[in-house]
Amino acid sequence: MPPPRRSAQLKSWLPSRHALWWILGAFVLGLLVFALVLRDSSKEAFYRAGPNAPTAATPDYAPLPAPMAGDRGEGIPDAPVPRETAPGEERPRLVETPRPPPAAPAPAPRTGAPTVSSQPQPISSPAPRYPAGALRRGERGTVLVRVQVGVDGVPTDVSVGHSSGSRELDRAAVSAVRRWRFRPAMSGELPVSSSVQVPINFQP
Repeated sequence: MPPPRRSAQLKSWLPSRHALWWILGAFVLGLLVFALVLRDSSKEAFYRAGPNAPTAATPDYAPLPAPMAGDRGEGIPDAPVPRETAPGEERPRLVETPRPPPAAPAPAPRTGAPTVSSQPQPISSPAPRYPAGALRRGERGTVLVRVQVGVDGVPTDVSVGHSSGSRELDRAAVSAVRRWRFRPAMSGELPVSSSVQVPINFQP
């Protein structure tokens, strides 16, 4: 039986083994050439620093401005020389304006108490009660009672101005004077509040 014609035609188209080695060698050589060209082109693409390029060891500083005139004495004009005064010419002088005298202080308004023309006078003065305990002990003395009398003649504040030496006698004197009534002090024709001292004498 004869072989198929299609397989015979395929073998006629295939290259020989010697030709395959040549094709493989050419392919490898082409890869080497392509790699060399790619390496050279990549080196040329990078930036190449020139001789004056800045480096990390030499930082780039901005130049300082030029010194102004007068830093070392240059450019400053000399001080003007005072002109000599000619004979008979008066030199300029500073005239001071006299200061005005200080104003006199204004008189302070009078804020004191009104002038009292008469002192409070008792018009009703019940006698104090002699304490029994002080009486048994034989305590005696005089109590000076300070009284603040209002404009209506009623005592507004009663206190001991000078003690008798006995606390019971002092309390009895203060209690008695609280019940007193006075004619108020007068300032002209007007009644005013004023204070008066009343002596209370205790004798057994």
